[in-house]
Amino acid sequence: MAIVKLHFMMAGKAPTLDAILLPMAKMTREDVLKLAKLARLNLTDSELDEFAREFTDILQYVEQLQTVDVEGLDPTNQVTGLTNVMRPDEVIDYGYEPAELLKNVPTVQDNQLKVKRMIA
Repeated sequence: MAIVKLHFMMAGKAPTLDAILLPMAKMTREDVLKLAKLARLNLTDSELDEFAREFTDILQYVEQLQTVDVEGLDPTNQVTGLTNVMRPDEVIDYGYEPAELLKNVPTVQDNQLKVKRMIA
């Protein structure tokens, strides 16, 4: 893959998706091992073999998708027709002051709820 990128860089062209994916149609154990190291994953030998097969299947499917003729089709980025489903922000006065509500909680710090740490 690095050779493909270097070739295009030397030619002054941006590599196409075809040029990048076609040489990678088959993932080897070594390719998966490099990805696992980058992701800091410890994979067993059987997992390396399994992921190599699965990644190869995925890349072959992407190659198959790239052969589909999409000439004249508009890109689809939204299929429901909805444009904005958000409501406007409105301040609603429920008749309580924050200080009154904070009286009901066990621990308060700087006018905020204090809770136990959630993330280790």
